Amino acid sequence: MNIPKLLRSFNFLYFALLAMFIPFLPVYLDNQGLSPAQIGFVVGTGGFITIVAQPLWGMISDRTKTIRKVLLFLLLCSAIVGYLLYVSSSYSQLILFAMLLYFFLMPIDPLTESLNFRIAESSGISYGSIRTYGALGYGIMALLTGYVMYYFGAQGLGLLFAGSSLLGFLVSWNMPDAPVTGKPVTLDSLKHFLSNKETLLFLLLVFVSSVPARMNDTFLGVYIIDLGGGSALVGQSFFLAAISEILVFALSFWWLRKGKELIIIAFAGAFYFLRFFISAWVTDPQLLTYLQVLQLFTFPVFYSAAIQYLYSIVPEEWRATGQTVLALLFFGVSGILASYAGGAIYDRFGGKTFFLCVSAMSFTGMIFGLILYRIYGRHSRRGEHAATL
Repeated sequence: MNIPKLLRSFNFLYFALLAMFIPFLPVYLDNQGLSPAQIGFVVGTGGFITIVAQPLWGMISDRTKTIRKVLLFLLLCSAIVGYLLYVSSSYSQLILFAMLLYFFLMPIDPLTESLNFRIAESSGISYGSIRTYGALGYGIMALLTGYVMYYFGAQGLGLLFAGSSLLGFLVSWNMPDAPVTGKPVTLDSLKHFLSNKETLLFLLLVFVSSVPARMNDTFLGVYIIDLGGGSALVGQSFFLAAISEILVFALSFWWLRKGKELIIIAFAGAFYFLRFFISAWVTDPQLLTYLQVLQLFTFPVFYSAAIQYLYSIVPEEWRATGQTVLALLFFGVSGILASYAGGAIYDRFGGKTFFLCVSAMSFTGMIFGLILYRIYGRHSRRGEHAATL
């Protein structure tokens, strides 16, 4: 059994599901007649659900020492709920099924990333060589979803989502579980991890940097529509963004250096600022679509460095939960502020002011990353937890 090959296939299918959900839920809600403020409310409330769901399923995985069985259950539930979401039209049904999908689909992300990192370590291959296929799946499905919406209507997403979920279920059925640490899972070890000053500042950096990224993810599709583009162009924009990630993930073994993660995160923050600042002044939806190739220097750089830094300071037995905390900040807590505040800003001031605000937030994240690198980057305290636990 080729374990990395199965995991690559699963990454392709799971991130394809995210491509149908994260960028196209706002577009679907806009298609159903919701305002940007209402869209922000739905996505922001989903962030609250994610806050509860990701730690819950992460701790269940750590306690039961299995990732695979948890993934199987979550995928099956996601297939059912996702289909119901994309065939619904009433406001109450949209809210209900969107919240349920946040509960079942979003916790799969940190579990998958934990599986990626553990199996990459045990197999002697790079994390990026696995995660690359997630970017490929995200990009291809984003492109396909845009055309499905264009030719078959928004409701055409229901069968596509359910079918992709079931394929992911079949692949994960044949996957082995991740290698399990022999260390006991204790609340004291987690308390020590979360009480460390460097850890808390790092998590704050992730939050500050992820808010503008999540605001862009939520409202980019709506902005393209407002500029006169269609759902097919939305799909193309997320396709270009995702495809540009592939080379970065694939070459992560070459550019991702231990001890340099914080300066790499600051580098990503600089390109986030550049990308969003330019977006504020673009009025051609096609040009805005091409601009998404700057994803090459933003999300894959930021997230790869953040995961490596996290895994160097988190207690081994709490890795799945530590990964959940990272994903919780990037997709959950930050998503709440991004959706509520972003929806209000966009609704009142329009897309240009929205992206100027987003670029200012990214600039703040870049400066914060440079400050943390100055404090911690030159005297890494890796292994401190292992020595004190």
